[in-house]
Amino acid sequence: MKRTFGKKEKGSSKLSLFLKITLILATSLLICATTYAVYLTKKAEQAANNAYEKIENRDISDKREAKVEPLNDNISILFIGIDDSEKRGQGADTSRSDALMLATLNNKTKTVKLLSIPRDSYVYIPYSGYKDRINHAHSRGGTLATIETVEELFDIPVDYYVRMNFNAFIDVVDALGGVEVEVPYDIVEQNESDQKTISLKAGLQELNGSEALALARTRKKDSDIERGKRQQEIIKAITAKVASFSSISKYDDVLEAVGDNMKTDMTFDEMKSIFSYLSQGVPRIDSLTLTGDDDWSAGPYYYKLDEEALEETKHILQSHLGILPDSSDVSGTRSNDHTEQTQVESKY
Repeated sequence: MKRTFGKKEKGSSKLSLFLKITLILATSLLICATTYAVYLTKKAEQAANNAYEKIENRDISDKREAKVEPLNDNISILFIGIDDSEKRGQGADTSRSDALMLATLNNKTKTVKLLSIPRDSYVYIPYSGYKDRINHAHSRGGTLATIETVEELFDIPVDYYVRMNFNAFIDVVDALGGVEVEVPYDIVEQNESDQKTISLKAGLQELNGSEALALARTRKKDSDIERGKRQQEIIKAITAKVASFSSISKYDDVLEAVGDNMKTDMTFDEMKSIFSYLSQGVPRIDSLTLTGDDDWSAGPYYYKLDEEALEETKHILQSHLGILPDSSDVSGTRSNDHTEQTQVESKY
C-alpha cells in the first residue's frame, strides 16, 4: 500500500534535518575550538620553555624565606626593557636598561601596582658598590645586578623578571593588531633602528608596534616621569587587548612574536597562574611614579629621587605584597602628584 506524506510530516522531516545539520556544525566547531586550544597550549608551553632563563645561583630572592606560588601568594615582577640592536653594538647582557617597570600583584584583591623607575635615577648599585644611574646596573652585571638594585632601593623581593628587547615589544603590539593610546602631543621620533622618522599627531589613536615604541621612548618635550607614565598607559592598553575576547584569535601570533626576544625566570605553569589575574577581565592597575629633581652637581646628569616620596612608595609596595600590614587601600597617592620636570636629554 502506497504511503502518502502530509504537510505536517514533511515539515517535521525538514526540521529534523535542520537540527541534525546544526548539531553536526556545532560539534565540528567545538572540536575545532578544542583542537586549537590544545595547539595554543602546546605552542605557549614551547614559547615559555624557549624564553625561560634561570639566573645562576638564584633560586629565590634573599628577601624571601620560601619560593612564592602565584596562585596563593602576592608576587612582584620586574620588567626590563633593553635595546640590544646591532645599531647600538650591544648584546642582551651588556646593554643599559632603557625602561624599568616594577609590578606587584596582590592575590587577594587581584590588583596590580605598576611603578615606572626613571632610567637616570641615582641609586646604590650593590654589584658595583657605589651609586650610579640605575640603567647602568644592567650593563655592569646584567639582569641579576638590576634585580638586586631594585630590591635594595625598595626593600622588597623581586620574585620574577621579564627581559624584553625592542623587537619583542614591536612584534607583540603588531600581533595584537595595534593598541589604542592617547598621544599627548605631536611627536617626531626615530624608529627602533634609527633609520626612519615616525610622526604622531596628538590625540587618541591606534598605534602599531613601531609607533607605540616611539611613544614609549620619547622624552624630548617633557621628562622621564612623563615618559614612565606613557609607558604605563601602553602596558595597560596591551593588557586590555590581551584580556579581550577579540584577541583570542591573535594569541598564536603573539606567541610567535615573543620568540627569542624575551627572557624570564617564570615557568609555563607559573605564567598560567599569573594569567588568573585576567580571568575576570582587566585587573585594577594603580600607576605609581617616583618624584625627584634634576641634578647636575656631580657633572653628568642624574635624577635625584625625593626621599620622602621614595619612602612612601616603599610603604605602598611593601603593603601591597603583604610585607607590611595594609591599613588602607593606598592606590598611589603620588601617582598624579609630581613636580614639573625640566626638559633634559641624557647623554647616555
